[in-house]
Amino acid sequence: MAHSLYSLPFWKDAAERAISTAAQSALAILGVEGLGLLDVDWTVTASAAGLAALLSVLKSVAASTQGDGSASLASSRPAGRHAA
Repeated sequence: MAHSLYSLPFWKDAAERAISTAAQSALAILGVEGLGLLDVDWTVTASAAGLAALLSVLKSVAASTQGDGSASLASSRPAGRHAA
Protein backbone atom coordinates (compact mmCIF):
# COMPACT_ATOMS: atom_id res chain seq x y z
CA MET A 1 0.00 0.00 0.00
CA ALA A 2 1.49 3.32 -1.03
CA HIS A 3 1.62 6.12 1.49
CA SER A 4 2.50 9.74 0.98
CA LEU A 5 5.42 11.23 2.85
CA TYR A 6 2.84 13.52 4.46
CA SER A 7 0.55 10.74 5.72
CA LEU A 8 0.22 9.36 9.25
CA PRO A 9 0.68 5.71 8.14
CA PHE A 10 4.03 6.59 6.54
CA TRP A 11 5.32 8.23 9.73
CA LYS A 12 4.03 5.40 11.92
CA ASP A 13 5.91 2.94 9.72
CA ALA A 14 9.06 5.11 9.76
CA ALA A 15 8.87 5.51 13.55
CA GLU A 16 8.48 1.76 14.05
CA ARG A 17 11.55 1.15 11.89
CA ALA A 18 13.58 3.83 13.69
CA ILE A 19 12.71 2.52 17.17
CA SER A 20 13.56 -1.01 16.12
CA THR A 21 16.89 0.11 14.65
CA ALA A 22 17.78 2.11 17.77
CA ALA A 23 16.99 -0.84 20.03
CA GLN A 24 19.05 -3.21 17.89
CA SER A 25 21.99 -0.80 17.94
CA ALA A 26 21.84 -0.36 21.70
CA LEU A 27 21.63 -4.12 22.28
CA ALA A 28 24.56 -4.71 19.94
CA ILE A 29 26.71 -2.21 21.87
CA LEU A 30 25.69 -3.73 25.20
CA GLY A 31 26.52 -7.20 23.88
CA VAL A 32 29.92 -6.12 22.58
CA GLU A 33 30.89 -4.38 25.81
CA GLY A 34 29.97 -7.50 27.78
CA LEU A 35 30.06 -5.53 31.02
CA GLY A 36 27.67 -5.11 33.87
CA LEU A 37 24.89 -2.54 33.56
CA LEU A 38 26.74 -0.13 35.84
CA ASP A 39 29.90 -0.31 33.71
CA VAL A 40 28.24 0.59 30.40
CA ASP A 41 28.97 4.00 28.90
CA TRP A 42 25.31 4.99 28.50
CA THR A 43 26.15 8.26 26.74
CA VAL A 44 27.95 6.44 23.94
CA THR A 45 25.21 3.80 23.76
CA ALA A 46 22.43 6.41 23.57
CA SER A 47 24.38 8.46 21.03
CA ALA A 48 24.92 5.48 18.73
CA ALA A 49 21.30 4.35 19.05
CA GLY A 50 20.06 7.89 18.34
CA LEU A 51 22.27 8.18 15.27
CA ALA A 52 21.04 4.81 14.01
CA ALA A 53 17.42 5.94 14.49
CA LEU A 54 18.08 9.20 12.64
CA LEU A 55 19.68 7.34 9.73
CA SER A 56 16.70 4.98 9.66
CA VAL A 57 14.28 7.91 9.36
CA LEU A 58 16.40 9.46 6.61
CA LYS A 59 16.39 6.13 4.76
CA SER A 60 12.61 5.95 5.09
CA VAL A 61 12.24 9.45 3.65
CA ALA A 62 14.56 8.56 0.77
CA ALA A 63 12.66 5.29 0.21
CA SER A 64 9.37 7.18 -0.08
CA THR A 65 10.53 8.47 -3.47
CA GLN A 66 11.23 4.92 -4.71
CA GLY A 67 9.16 1.79 -5.05
CA ASP A 68 5.59 2.06 -3.85
CA GLY A 69 6.02 5.20 -1.72
CA SER A 70 6.14 3.43 1.64
CA ALA A 71 8.94 3.75 4.19
CA SER A 72 10.49 0.58 2.77
CA LEU A 73 12.85 0.34 -0.18
CA ALA A 74 11.25 -3.02 -1.02
CA SER A 75 8.01 -2.85 -2.95
CA SER A 76 5.01 -4.53 -1.34
CA ARG A 77 3.37 -5.02 -4.72
CA PRO A 78 3.79 -8.44 -6.32
CA ALA A 79 5.86 -8.44 -9.49
CA GLY A 80 5.80 -10.68 -12.50
CA ARG A 81 3.07 -12.41 -14.40
CA HIS A 82 1.14 -13.31 -11.23
CA ALA A 83 0.66 -9.68 -10.25
CA ALA A 84 -2.96 -8.72 -9.83
